Amino acid sequence: MKTIKSAESVCQGHPDKIADIIADAILDDLLSKDPYTKASIEVLVTMGLVHIAGEISTDAYADIPTIVRNTLIEIGYTKPEYGFDGYTAGVITTINDQSPEIALGLPSDRAGDSCIVVGYATNETKNYMPLPCNVANEITEKLTILRKNGTLPFLRPDGKALVSVEYENEIPVRVKSIAIMVQHEPYVTEKDLKEAVIEEVIKKLKYKEYIDEKTNVVINPIGRFIIGGPMADTGLTGRKIAADAYGTACPNGGSAFSGKDPTKVDRSASYFARFIAKNIVSRGFADRCKVEMVYAIGSEYPLVVSIDCKNGEKIEKKLRKFSVSDIIELLKLRKPIYKKATLEGHFGKEDDEFLWEETEKLFDLFLKGDIE
Repeated sequence: MKTIKSAESVCQGHPDKIADIIADAILDDLLSKDPYTKASIEVLVTMGLVHIAGEISTDAYADIPTIVRNTLIEIGYTKPEYGFDGYTAGVITTINDQSPEIALGLPSDRAGDSCIVVGYATNETKNYMPLPCNVANEITEKLTILRKNGTLPFLRPDGKALVSVEYENEIPVRVKSIAIMVQHEPYVTEKDLKEAVIEEVIKKLKYKEYIDEKTNVVINPIGRFIIGGPMADTGLTGRKIAADAYGTACPNGGSAFSGKDPTKVDRSASYFARFIAKNIVSRGFADRCKVEMVYAIGSEYPLVVSIDCKNGEKIEKKLRKFSVSDIIELLKLRKPIYKKATLEGHFGKEDDEFLWEETEKLFDLFLKGDIE
């Protein structure tokens, strides 16, 4: 049976991803000074202005305007004509203390929110991610690298990639379509831009063997893309939840990740669910695995655990006794690692600090013997 699975990835300069990156930059700064910071940071980015809102409980101080402007400059917004200028951007902060009902009634080792979380893994790629996610994330990562290193100096920070892959009996057989939208300088012609992106990005993808002569490659379908970033579109945290996770290959729980400390289980337990799913697949107990857990605010353990794999009931039983604090400790989630985690998807990346991608030592400590 033929099916289609798709994925989206956005460049660092996409307005919604700017908001995510800023939220996690602030969170990292606070965690570096107070690892027990509790935060739920929301960011709105519009033309010339960044609005920071949310709730924070911490003993640390963060110079939010400086963090915001430095992050914008790092992303590449350094000129007014780019649609945003980190040197002159206005910053408004509306930060509240955590709700007293939550602060007084919620121990630091309990779920900081009510949510559904989902983790997923598949053996169709080496990093156990759906193929369309890998292709889309690689495209946006390459666009950013080529812009920053000067290989394609006419690129601007905003951009997006959409990738659809054709499957036969759940096995990927070919990339059906690739759509790339990338902001650029006004002096480059449409023809030169498309040729450069095809030559430097499409032809150098790791999974180029899945691209054939019938693959529909579309680059900047409306022609020019000069005005971008927050000048063209307002950005908000939490609007790229499918891009941050697994595309259409797996449903998500509906919650966003960025700006949330690890007691917010919609983030930490999502990482943990990915850890469990990836280890189950990497050990050969399933070709694909979805882990689903449900939490209520203030609960120490998940209310519901569901795993679709061989001996899944044994693992479910153990997970029901694995607390929020156990997750935070196992994956070392009180470290300032979140800003880099939000770039080009939260899963499938190689980084020693992203312990939710670990498939050796942590697995042996946690699950050895339970599914073997």
